[in-house]
Amino acid sequence: MKLTVLGAGCWGLTLAWLLTNNFEKVTVWGRECDLSDDLKNNKHTNKPLEVQLDSKVEITSDLASAIKDAEIILSVIATSGTRDVCENLKKAGIKPEQILVNASKGIELPSLMRMSEVIKDVLPEQKLVILSGPTLAREVLAGKPTAACAASDDMAAAELVQRTCTVPGKFRLYTNSDVIGVELGGSLKNVIAIASGFAHEMGLGDNCAGTLLTRGMAEIVRVSIKLGANPSTLYGLSGMGDLIATCSSPLSRNYTVGSMLGKGKKINDILAELGSVAEGVKTSKAICELAKKLDIDVPVSNAIYEAVYTDITPQELLNKLMNRKLKEEERYI
Repeated sequence: MKLTVLGAGCWGLTLAWLLTNNFEKVTVWGRECDLSDDLKNNKHTNKPLEVQLDSKVEITSDLASAIKDAEIILSVIATSGTRDVCENLKKAGIKPEQILVNASKGIELPSLMRMSEVIKDVLPEQKLVILSGPTLAREVLAGKPTAACAASDDMAAAELVQRTCTVPGKFRLYTNSDVIGVELGGSLKNVIAIASGFAHEMGLGDNCAGTLLTRGMAEIVRVSIKLGANPSTLYGLSGMGDLIATCSSPLSRNYTVGSMLGKGKKINDILAELGSVAEGVKTSKAICELAKKLDIDVPVSNAIYEAVYTDITPQELLNKLMNRKLKEEERYI
């Protein structure tokens, strides 16, 4: 079998490294400007993480040759570029029976579409699986174990991805039929991870960390249910599992963004210093727009939107959150 990974960023390269021994052929595709000489010639990169790929991995910027004869095509493209890549996949001759696995976690702006909706908008007949869970790239590269969900409306496709992409002792996949819940859990938790990094940098303590995690989860569930998710999905790997990992680890890019915001740095400087995509930045705008459209209260997400896009100070933000009108705690399950 052949695996093609679309996207030569840290998570795309990490997945190519992780899954190499599961497939006879592995190809990594990236735009020419994203492929360093070191990666093309030595199958190695050290930005933003050090990854050494096996010699059998092919690196290319030719999309048509990259997807040719690939049974599984793993898309690890930034949310903002997913639609364009899907348009190019159509031109490159992708076949409906090839399984496209999306591993990007975000919401398209300004459409507010989930990634599966974007992909199906361009490639309506494509077999599609969503991969999501607590998967910090640096830990995966260190060989530390984790698990994730392979979610799809087509359970045969999900089960094939589960079988071919599970790595014994390192990467365990579960199938799930709730695509909406899996996608929203993986996307919206990035905003709460920014809040967690922000609070940690301010030295607000473990009580505050627990408060942010649970109140942030309430927002994720509130929005997701309204959009058709099964609430129990949000307490699984792609929801609570991913939320715990990213809200407690400085290895998370979104947590790091929050930490830098807590130091008073501006978002453009933070992203330039980070050198990689932190989907929670744009997702903070998306969830606030979704919440307004659905008439749902999302105070933590609103606070992060303000932290990212306005000049509000960390202390002003904290006061705003802590002094809101008192209310009853929700119950979802």
